[in-house]
Amino acid sequence: MNEELSVIGLILGASLTVKLVMATLVAASVTSWFMIVQRVIILQRANAELVAFEDRFWSGMDLAQLYRDGSDAIDAGTDITGGEALFRAGFKEFSKLSRQPNMDAEAVLEGSRRAMRVALMRESDRLERHLPFLASVGSTSPYIGLFGTVWGIMHSFRGLATSSQATLAAVAPGISEALIATAMGLFAAIPAVLAYNRFASRVDALLNRYESFVDEFSGLLQRQSYAQRRGASECGRVAPSPRLMSFPTSM
Repeated sequence: MNEELSVIGLILGASLTVKLVMATLVAASVTSWFMIVQRVIILQRANAELVAFEDRFWSGMDLAQLYRDGSDAIDAGTDITGGEALFRAGFKEFSKLSRQPNMDAEAVLEGSRRAMRVALMRESDRLERHLPFLASVGSTSPYIGLFGTVWGIMHSFRGLATSSQATLAAVAPGISEALIATAMGLFAAIPAVLAYNRFASRVDALLNRYESFVDEFSGLLQRQSYAQRRGASECGRVAPSPRLMSFPTSM
């Protein structure tokens, strides 16, 4: 208890500059912890949503029905993100371009891939949000704390120069105050660095899974597109795939 009171007393007795440094580090630490908790929730939810969507996608259900289910969820106020957002972007563009006359199969596929790439970029921005802040806190907090320490020590030695008795007891409190700033800088930086590295790894893993889904879905659309063109040229009508049998009439 006395040690805690002495630390608080040292903080309160620090110079104004050191207090500002400490306040900055406390604010950075609190903000980074808030973002860490937020990122944990978002990344766990993104992984769970991707697993659930892939189970539905590869279950063999009609993809047009899967698209309509997503539209109903949007109408109900649910945000569609992750793999389902990629699917909806590609499926919507494929359906729209497939209805246009004289549209080359490669142009249809390229349009679908382009739409999914745009959706993938949006997902990347959403998952990586606030990660640069954690990286900044982790890289700059020790230096901010070191600045407070240097300033505090400089202030202590300046006071020692005007003191009649140059003893260790005269400078020890000031040096202790200054070192608290370094400790606070490390306290802010270490969790931010660990969280950033962990989140960056998880985001990369999710984005790799999204890219794999885009490639797999593009292959499915490619087979459907060529089947349609071949059926139209041979029979005068479209020969749809069982999974893409009916496109939604409204997008």
